Amino acid sequence: MSQKFSISGIASSAYVHIPFCRRRCFYCDFPVSVVGDRLRGETSGTISQYVEVLCEEIAITPAFGQPLKTIFFGGGTPSLLSIEQLQRIVAKLEKHFGIASGAEISMEIDPGTFDLAHIAGYRSAGVNRVSLGVQAFQEELLQTAGRSHSVEDIFAAVKLIHQVEIPEFSLDLISGLPHQSLVQWQDSLEKAVAIAPTHISIYDLTIEPGTAFGRYYKPGDTPLPTDEATVKMYQMGQQVLTSAGYEHYEISNYAQPGHQCRHNRVYWQNRPYYGFGMGAASYLEGKRFTRPRKTKEYYQWVQAGGVIDCDVTPPKEVLLETLMLGLRLAEGVSLATLAEAYGEEKVEEICRCLQLYIDKGWVEVGGGRLRLIDPQGFLFSNVVLAKLFEKLG
Repeated sequence: MSQKFSISGIASSAYVHIPFCRRRCFYCDFPVSVVGDRLRGETSGTISQYVEVLCEEIAITPAFGQPLKTIFFGGGTPSLLSIEQLQRIVAKLEKHFGIASGAEISMEIDPGTFDLAHIAGYRSAGVNRVSLGVQAFQEELLQTAGRSHSVEDIFAAVKLIHQVEIPEFSLDLISGLPHQSLVQWQDSLEKAVAIAPTHISIYDLTIEPGTAFGRYYKPGDTPLPTDEATVKMYQMGQQVLTSAGYEHYEISNYAQPGHQCRHNRVYWQNRPYYGFGMGAASYLEGKRFTRPRKTKEYYQWVQAGGVIDCDVTPPKEVLLETLMLGLRLAEGVSLATLAEAYGEEKVEEICRCLQLYIDKGWVEVGGGRLRLIDPQGFLFSNVVLAKLFEKLG
């Protein structure tokens, strides 16, 4: 491996995990803690204690000198935080790392978990981008997925978001749900377009071990849609959203021009970032580290000093990660950047091993970049990546 490899630069992004939900969705394998139907964080001592430990972790984390340019509150359901709890976390980040002027501060929110006062409070605390977990616009599919909100809640939430004028508004949908038809999928896409968020994310259902769906179904089982149907759903999503003016800038993500998610681009470009909270991952000084996924163990880890005890990721693995993540973007990866880090011979090897897929029209090399071609390259990305891992791993 070329000796030109160097450890990633200084982090200027932070992911903050808020692991609380009113109920666990049937597809979810994220580290979460169910707090029932308590609507607001201030009613839950469990959430208050977590925020206390989370702020302690932030305070003991070494800072590397750059103010944060993106912050992402994910979950779980961050909109179960009270305004005061969110303010406290943002203030701790500001004090310890600094927050750059114009920073993107994103927050995942679920319909039915906030009112006007709370969404206005989040906006005042600095949140300028929200991601609304809609998933489907059919009551029967929301129930099938174990969601805790209704279709009526979705439209009420959208109204509140518009009232407080949050500048960046993303909406999430899931394709491939049990019993989901192409007609229902088209209806969800059209309703999403009619709402006109600045960003739409579409995630194809993955059956994860340990989830309710993992107990109910195996991939390929009915009532899950067939592979042919899920391919049609992907193609329909691409056609409907691009026709409506959204740029298909990443395998699962669409944005109106100028409204891509800046935080998620940090991941796809394999740049360093801080991670805070139970189960959160970070990538700092070349080390990938995931915090304990259970509350008790996470609290003990923070109390013991929050030591990141892992090795620097080897250059070969960084290369594979860079390709795996970067090829998710429509722009792909820069050949010049790869050559600078790994040498021209490695770039030539990568292109040789992908020649079959270049011939198929799935992969393109041009303009100094290596990219997957939309939609076929995105649809068969796992095949392309498997070949890269086989040849380079």
